[in-house]
Amino acid sequence: MRIARLLVVAMSAMVAVQVFAPVPTVAYHQDPPLDPEPPFVVCQDQRYALCAAASCFVYNGVAYCQCDVLKGDSISLQLGFSTPTGEENVCDVNAQGKTNGFMVSTFSNPPEGSKGGSLAAYTCPGIANKGSGEPAPVGYAQCDGGLCFTSTTSMTFPGFEGKLHKEIICSCPIATDATTGSSNAFGYQVFGPYHPQAPAGQRCEASGCAECSVPNPTANGSMISVGAPTGVGRFLSLKLTGSVPTINECLCQCPASGPCTVREDTTP
Repeated sequence: MRIARLLVVAMSAMVAVQVFAPVPTVAYHQDPPLDPEPPFVVCQDQRYALCAAASCFVYNGVAYCQCDVLKGDSISLQLGFSTPTGEENVCDVNAQGKTNGFMVSTFSNPPEGSKGGSLAAYTCPGIANKGSGEPAPVGYAQCDGGLCFTSTTSMTFPGFEGKLHKEIICSCPIATDATTGSSNAFGYQVFGPYHPQAPAGQRCEASGCAECSVPNPTANGSMISVGAPTGVGRFLSLKLTGSVPTINECLCQCPASGPCTVREDTTP
């Protein structure tokens, strides 16, 4: 769980301003920043696993997530460590995996989540945006730095129907209410289905908000989503590309009993 705590603590602190203030959608400059300030690093032009919108099968306290394989620039906590030949970080580990059957889960904005796409960021509310309900219970997979093995591609895996195609299974820690920084005043976010061509008020799905209240998210056989404290995706997109895409967004509401439901489509 150490990676999970590092990620949520570091990013929750650094996105606090982003959550309370609108994020500009224009780029600060044209070229992607190649040296963001610590504790983050951009891995340039590498193959990587993108788990931001993944669903995960829980077994023995670990979430096994079906992630996409992409190539390009991505961002992550540095996750540095010492070796006999010097310091290395997550980009070095990912590079070593290219010929050794593994890769690392890092972040870029899922293109389907941009405005007009088939995914939306569902906000599981915190104390500041709970409306007439309660803050959402925390139960999601935190996949930054998760290790993924190419042997899982084109194979079957528990919890998922049929064979994987181009996807890969990544092992990720589970964030809960007991995980420091797993949520902030505005809760946390997971990706879910979105219907941009549907009439207003019908574009968000109840199934997306149901991911905010999965019963027993750490139990064997549970299916949970990958998530992060509200605002983290915007923050990382800004650090990676210099701009923040306009994304589909749905706000959920969680009653004291029963599953969380759609409260409002907040897509700009």
